Amino acid sequence: MIDRRSLLAAALSATLPAAGGMPLLSPVPAGAAEEFRIGYQKNGILVVAKQQGVIEERLARLGHSVRWVEFSFGPPLLEALSLGGVDFGQTGDAPPIFAQAAGANLVYAAAQEAGGSGAGILLPAGSKIESLRDLKGRRVAFAKASSAHNLTLAALEKAGLTYADIEPVTLAPADAAAAFSRGSIDAWTIWDPYFAIAEVQPGARVLVRSTDIARPNNFFLANRGTAETKPIVLAEVIDALAGVARWCEANRGEVAAILSKGTGVPLPATRRAVDRTDYVIGPMSPAAAVEQQRIADRFHAAGLIPRPIRVADAVWTLPSRNG
Repeated sequence: MIDRRSLLAAALSATLPAAGGMPLLSPVPAGAAEEFRIGYQKNGILVVAKQQGVIEERLARLGHSVRWVEFSFGPPLLEALSLGGVDFGQTGDAPPIFAQAAGANLVYAAAQEAGGSGAGILLPAGSKIESLRDLKGRRVAFAKASSAHNLTLAALEKAGLTYADIEPVTLAPADAAAAFSRGSIDAWTIWDPYFAIAEVQPGARVLVRSTDIARPNNFFLANRGTAETKPIVLAEVIDALAGVARWCEANRGEVAAILSKGTGVPLPATRRAVDRTDYVIGPMSPAAAVEQQRIADRFHAAGLIPRPIRVADAVWTLPSRNG
């Protein structure tokens, strides 16, 4: 977990005056605030932070306003991030790998380890599938370049199958939900809150949960230019979110109520999703980087990204006072 003093000491020290000197950051005139744009999905810590206004409060001290931009899932969010349409956002494990392989202008700013544990592979009513090996030759739906894409690949690997053994059906979550309800796909790999909603549909079954395969991580990503030019602002955002995460861990009932109200997802489904989420935010640990590299190598071996990547090249660290 990020500690405020250890995370921000170096960055904030750069803003303090030398003895008898003037601050390096001048007050920002009213109406001249710079905008910090956050891409978010209708789930998780960022939704809670948006409702609580904690990031706005922090960044106002640094002369920045906050604008929230909603996305349906990770890949389009990271496309906007790379192009400079947003400065910061959260996704699961696969989107930044595909983005980095495509030359995206982004960095890993922080991690929510095991934060993607609310996911799984669902079977529609009437399915005869009993094991992962039974997915061979079946139509398996997931969002391309999403964490569900990785979970599908990892599940096949565990069963001794390859990507070529299934018929991939790449659909955005809303389209996949409709296909699942119609029974036009054989299995659906998906994350919360979609997972929490669909798993209780009449006749639906959970083939496997993500925690049976791995403990998927979520990540907070930043535009590389933003990270390089506004490290203090970025550090404040991450530190504020670490505080929100601690609050979420201690107040799960309130988190579920906030998310249900904000997303329209029924409270019982939201509560299931909240109860299986680890709300802890910290720096990108060596273990998280190693696991992310393993996933990148898996995608490259399957021919799903055009070139090998080195995850470490995209890991941001807070610069020291001396640079």
